[in-house]
Amino acid sequence: MDMLTIGNLFARRSIRRFTAESVDPVQVEMLLKAAMAAPSAGNRKPWHFIVATDALLRETLAEAHPHAKMLIESPLALVPCGEPSLSIPDRPEYWIQDLAAATENILLAATGLGLGSVWCGVYPVTERVEAVRRILGVPEHVTPFALIAIGHPAEQKEPRTQYDSQRIHRNRW
Repeated sequence: MDMLTIGNLFARRSIRRFTAESVDPVQVEMLLKAAMAAPSAGNRKPWHFIVATDALLRETLAEAHPHAKMLIESPLALVPCGEPSLSIPDRPEYWIQDLAAATENILLAATGLGLGSVWCGVYPVTERVEAVRRILGVPEHVTPFALIAIGHPAEQKEPRTQYDSQRIHRNRW
């Protein structure tokens, strides 16, 4: 058993405070490679990723999203976007699961790289989708899925699990 991987799962916490230190471009590429290592239905990979390092752009995104104020402080925002037409033709909604898997891979990879991150949901809230689309120039056939603030953490949180045996059902409900 790879205890490092398991440890990263429990160590991954939502970090909302960041230092001013920038994220190394090699780390950014590693995060994007991790995202694209995610499973996708039919291996269709219906994703695109926007890398936002510009401070004014991140501030504008933070102002447009009621729970993303940490983007002002984080040196990096990754914006996973989905292209539903790339999904399996008879299951176009599977892009949502595919983007969720890619987003979680980014969060886990960030933890493994010693970075902090937090997932701020965009889709399916229409106002958020349209605001991010407008700010980042996302074309109509592509849907902004989330905003991920990433940086060197200025806060520490203890690893944890939220295991709840009451939520486990064996063989049947």
